[in-house]
Amino acid sequence: MRTHHLATLLVAAATLTLTACNPQATTNPKPATPSPAATSPAASSSPTTTKTATLPNLVGKGLQAAQDEAQAAGFFTLKSHDALGQDRLQALDRNWKVCSQTPTPAAGVDTKTSVDFGAVKLEETCPAVDAPAPKPAGDTMPNFVGQGMKAVRSALPTNASITVKDAVQGRMVLQESNWKVCTQDPKVGSALNGQPVAFTVAKTDESCP
Repeated sequence: MRTHHLATLLVAAATLTLTACNPQATTNPKPATPSPAATSPAASSSPTTTKTATLPNLVGKGLQAAQDEAQAAGFFTLKSHDALGQDRLQALDRNWKVCSQTPTPAAGVDTKTSVDFGAVKLEETCPAVDAPAPKPAGDTMPNFVGQGMKAVRSALPTNASITVKDAVQGRMVLQESNWKVCTQDPKVGSALNGQPVAFTVAKTDESCP
């Protein structure tokens, strides 16, 4: 009996000794709490900054020179359009001049802003305001007289049958962006229901007969 009792006491003493040497053996450790710096959005991404510059006044300059000056000022998103509303392409920038610009000249303009130039050919006169392109035709025939033939074609349905003839000298109409409408058939206000459409045209700088 004494021997068994003594052995029991020795086992209990050994258990207490092990527990004292390793106190975490009987307790669950707490999970580590992440630091605020690790969870903060600012720690993983830096704020974006907007770069600004002064947009100069480029109206009256040649289109190529205006584009070069805009780029030198830090603006690289540039486009241009026909200020006469004829939908002509500015294929050779040196042959065009700037009539208007959007946005207008100002300081502190975001350099990512798109700058749009309204332009006409060098021998043409700038309009007081940019002429709008023809609105798309609906169920009735709009008044297209005086407007650029290329823009007029774009305003008609894509499946429209269109005839174009020179009203001045019977010339071939090869590049419609250089021609304007003199007459149209059907007449203004007529129903458009798929019938063929016919135009007579003159060069942009000519008078209609």
